[in-house]
Amino acid sequence: MNICVIGTGYVGLVVGTCLADFGNHVVCVDSDQRKIDMLRQGDLPIYEIGLSDIVKRNTAGGRLEFSTDLSSAVQDSLVVFIAVGTAPAEDGSADLSSVYAVAEQVGNNMDGYKVVVNKSTVPVGTGTRVTEIIRAQQTTAQDFTVVSNPEFLREGSAIEDFLKPDRVVLGTDDPHAEAIMRDIYRRLSQNNTPFLVTTRETAEMIKYAANAFLATKISFINEIANLCELVGADVRDVAYGMGSDARIGPSFLQAGPGYGGSCLPKDTRALRMKGEQEGYSMQVIDAVIRVNENQSQRIIEKIRRGAGGDLSGKTVGILGLSFKPNTDDMRDAPSLAIIPFLQQEGAHVKAFDPVSAEEAGRFLSEVEFSGSAYDAADGCDVLLVLTEWNEFRDLDFQDIKERMRQPVLVDAKNIYDPAALVAAGFEYYGVGRSA
Repeated sequence: MNICVIGTGYVGLVVGTCLADFGNHVVCVDSDQRKIDMLRQGDLPIYEIGLSDIVKRNTAGGRLEFSTDLSSAVQDSLVVFIAVGTAPAEDGSADLSSVYAVAEQVGNNMDGYKVVVNKSTVPVGTGTRVTEIIRAQQTTAQDFTVVSNPEFLREGSAIEDFLKPDRVVLGTDDPHAEAIMRDIYRRLSQNNTPFLVTTRETAEMIKYAANAFLATKISFINEIANLCELVGADVRDVAYGMGSDARIGPSFLQAGPGYGGSCLPKDTRALRMKGEQEGYSMQVIDAVIRVNENQSQRIIEKIRRGAGGDLSGKTVGILGLSFKPNTDDMRDAPSLAIIPFLQQEGAHVKAFDPVSAEEAGRFLSEVEFSGSAYDAADGCDVLLVLTEWNEFRDLDFQDIKERMRQPVLVDAKNIYDPAALVAAGFEYYGVGRSA
């Protein structure tokens, strides 16, 4: 089947590449000529484990192409995926200008029946608006169907998530469009992946509801962690005890500096704003957002305490900059909130990240980027672990201690044994744990 994917960001590139790997012919379209040139040369604009190999394999096999020619790609395809960004607007709502601009171009270039798939994360009602825009832009009336097909990809595990999803959600009441979508995903059907076919509005809501609930679990366990510190409990054991309950589950119950990334921050804010637009106050979501915004300050307080109450003239080393391991994504990463605060209080910041240092340099100024975790610890008064990269789990802390001015460790991801660090001579601060 011929497929066009408009947008070569995180979602578009993963979706287009994996659909090509299913045996479809896919053209990934982007208006950024530089990005298209990179992709044609085999260079990826994002870091995602396993993606490079699949891109190269399907490009070599003629199943995957990259182009700036949206007109030809739309006309040559039966299915058109819209996978452009929906960054938050100033009021927190989803900025749908890119989605609507693409819808206009699709309408202008439609020369026959098409299934237009909203893969971008969009508020309820967007599919209806996209339908109206396409119809208004058509020079000659053509039949088409707009389908909502939300993505549930975790950065760092996106390939596995696409190939082995928990479910595939299709929002459509058109049997013909549903059949085409099922044919696209036939390999998943053969693997007994559950398919949920709903109205378009329900599919759009499922995406936001899922992300909002995951964010709620993170903010909830951080609230519990903050209380654990006051009463002497260990949040890791609390989370294990909670997560063992099948009604709750262990996922997203890891206390830390708060959630970040490309989805949870913007989607919770967009859901809250959608509620306001409909005259309904999303009280739980509002609390989730407030807790998450405050969590960075809790980490800064630990750093300040470890530095003796005053950060002026102190050096803070930071291990990990991306919002999670196995990605270079810096969108809403806790490091972007914490580092400027440290600098405002007069601290010099050194940092190391195995992958995202170059990307982080676009957002952070006056940070000394180090070549290793050990270099980042040199001369530091406090060392902060902010991203749980695997290589940070087995550091030589005797070496680290000797390099530091003061052996103070703030473990914002709770990846170390407090007793072992204290025994090694460190002043240890975790999240929801006592040393």
